[in-house]
Amino acid sequence: MDEDVAVVIEDGEDIRELLAQVLTQGGFAVHTAADGATGVDLVREHDPIVVTIDVNMPGIDGFETARQVRAVSSAYIVMITARGDEIDTLVGLQTGADDYIVKPFRPRELRARIEAMMRRPRVLASTHPSPPHPSAPHASGARQQATGEVAVVRGSAPSPGADSAASWSEGDAEHAPLEHRGLRLEPGARVVELEGAEVELTRSEFDILRMLLGSGRRVVSKMQLAGMLRGERGEPDHYLSEHDARAIEVHVANLRRKLGESPSEPRWIETVRGVGYRRTA
Repeated sequence: MDEDVAVVIEDGEDIRELLAQVLTQGGFAVHTAADGATGVDLVREHDPIVVTIDVNMPGIDGFETARQVRAVSSAYIVMITARGDEIDTLVGLQTGADDYIVKPFRPRELRARIEAMMRRPRVLASTHPSPPHPSAPHASGARQQATGEVAVVRGSAPSPGADSAASWSEGDAEHAPLEHRGLRLEPGARVVELEGAEVELTRSEFDILRMLLGSGRRVVSKMQLAGMLRGERGEPDHYLSEHDARAIEVHVANLRRKLGESPSEPRWIETVRGVGYRRTA
């Protein structure tokens, strides 16, 4: 069986070698680049399933590199940077990154995040369907419809979804569509419709929306959402880091913006202060 391919785009030689070592130990065939332009060329040449990108690089920075990678690839993107400001997290996720790790990081944490991402369906980089990665939990029968890193979202009335956040992950591909206030989500097809209009969501935004709609009126905590994005089952028992909490907040803010929802007058997603989120009544 062919090895999965990873591309490391990092200008720091020590970090680049560390990342290559971690990914190689994880079973990847790794290609490295010291700048964004070379990294994008490697992505075009090798069609990786994972790309790590440093934010601070000579030439084009990591954000622009991520945009260019996302334009030609559906690879899982992890942004790696020494900066931890919220604006950097926001920009990184808006460029299509799937996760964002601040230096210094633990190699085991990076490997765990990548393994979790690969348990989620890989969104296609073209309009021609092809099978999701075999490590995705519901690869069989899942029809991917996307352009770039986005899941195609299109609308419509009260949710028939499950009553608990934990049940969201059971048999996604077989679930009936989730509908609420003109918003329609089809889990198996990874398609959402909003009153007939298509909306573009990233993989993480789609999965968060699916969990919230499928949980009825139950509150879904930020820890549960972070655990879901990492592929954890049931109630996660790990500590919710500041990075995790900020990433969830940014994903939800981006989701609301794309749906045209005001946090002060929510149509679909209510904020439960100090806890998390839930579907509106």
